[in-house]
Amino acid sequence: MQIFEALELREFPYFLTVDVEEGEIVEKVIMDDLNSRKVYLLIDHDTKRIWTYNGPNSSLKLQVFGGILAGMFRKQLRLFYRIYSLNFYSKDRPEFQEVMDKPIGAGRARSIDKKDFSDSGMQKTAREMIIRNPRLSRAMENINLCSKPEDLKRIFIIVGGIIYSEEEVPEAMLIEEKSSANLVKMGRLNNGFTLFDDRNYSTRIIVKDRVIQGIELFVRNNDEMPSLRIKSPIIHEDKISEEGDMEKLITSFEIPDSMPDIEATEGENQNKNT
Repeated sequence: MQIFEALELREFPYFLTVDVEEGEIVEKVIMDDLNSRKVYLLIDHDTKRIWTYNGPNSSLKLQVFGGILAGMFRKQLRLFYRIYSLNFYSKDRPEFQEVMDKPIGAGRARSIDKKDFSDSGMQKTAREMIIRNPRLSRAMENINLCSKPEDLKRIFIIVGGIIYSEEEVPEAMLIEEKSSANLVKMGRLNNGFTLFDDRNYSTRIIVKDRVIQGIELFVRNNDEMPSLRIKSPIIHEDKISEEGDMEKLITSFEIPDSMPDIEATEGENQNKNT
């Protein structure tokens, strides 16, 4: 198994790879806490697979660069290799463990450096990008194939400009409590931008065949909802909770038989004062 680390640059071509030679097996390298911000490309020449692995704290930009570099490795190896995402599998899956136990060694893939890039090639890639809205059912199939991150709870899913939330629905309560998550359509997002800043979200983008299937927003399971700051006047309870006379209240709503003569009353008051 060959391992390459994706690196970000401040100038063109903005990213490249370097060989990773330390370590005996894959697990000792990519699962090290010191490497949690890194993105790796693993090339298995036995199975002809190119694995991408994004560290749990790696930046979104570096993850995107890693995906592009994986495509460049596939082209370098004459398209005989297929690209797979190791983050697609949970850590207890046999596919994940099989890759972790692979020994690190040499191979015929060479590191990607500046001479592998050209301005025309990058522009051609941008022109070939296809943006379209996938069908919800097919998009959800592709999204649900990805294992959910540990200790995270999915709050929103955005597919084709429509935002959905998840609702827990109980299924059985006789033997043990079980529930399933159903999608609830909240509505279509407005033109412009929508800023989600009320909680500390982790964002995951699912892509298949260069098409964004959906955008998921997660929060940690122990993340509490922020307290609401009320910006309207508040009526304090002690001002409205005092007991009163119900008969006086009823009398105040009764319509009198005749209205008092206000002008006559004012004239009498003036005579008394003089």
